[in-house]
Amino acid sequence: MSHDSASHQSGRVRLARGVSPWLLPTATAAVVTSLLSRRDRRWAPAAVPLAALTGGMLWFFRDPERTPGPGRILSPADGVVQSIDPWPDGRTRVAVFMSPLDVHVNRSPMAGTITSIEHVPGGFLPAFNKDSDRNERVVWHLDTELGDIELVQIAGAVARRILPYLAVGAKVAKADRIGLIRFGSRVDVYLPAGIEPAVSVGQRTVAGVTGLDHG
Repeated sequence: MSHDSASHQSGRVRLARGVSPWLLPTATAAVVTSLLSRRDRRWAPAAVPLAALTGGMLWFFRDPERTPGPGRILSPADGVVQSIDPWPDGRTRVAVFMSPLDVHVNRSPMAGTITSIEHVPGGFLPAFNKDSDRNERVVWHLDTELGDIELVQIAGAVARRILPYLAVGAKVAKADRIGLIRFGSRVDVYLPAGIEPAVSVGQRTVAGVTGLDHG
């Protein structure tokens, strides 16, 4: 665990909203087959992998409490900075890749008001592929003290469900939970023109904790 996550993460961990359709059937099957295996060992080959899968899903869908970091613009995702790209309009795109082992809950990079949430259909290429920009995605716009902030949740080869938690018009505080991408993928943040990124490619980030700019 990084210093950032250790110093800003409380001991309380809950499960992410929106995981019940995935977790409950698996957990129920694990419990039932485990009970049956106590009566008949022939159920054990099914009980063991189901129990392991349930444990893995509990880990994948963890949602730890976070104390917001001191930065002006915070990372919306746990993961690794995949790329930092200047954009033609003067903004800078910071792309954070989330592996299946990372927390999947995304957080607001700044306080503000949600002005737009757009679901864009697309493919399901691996999120580290350069063509994943055309994957299914949800594009957010927030009105903040720095103006418009664009954030994009991108589905990957495994992550085929993006679940927004909020609606247009909602007011968010910095590091508030905004949505879930199941089983990892990528989240892009566009830093406004004139703002230099404070992270580098390959650096690990913690959602709601790691500052993306020098402000």
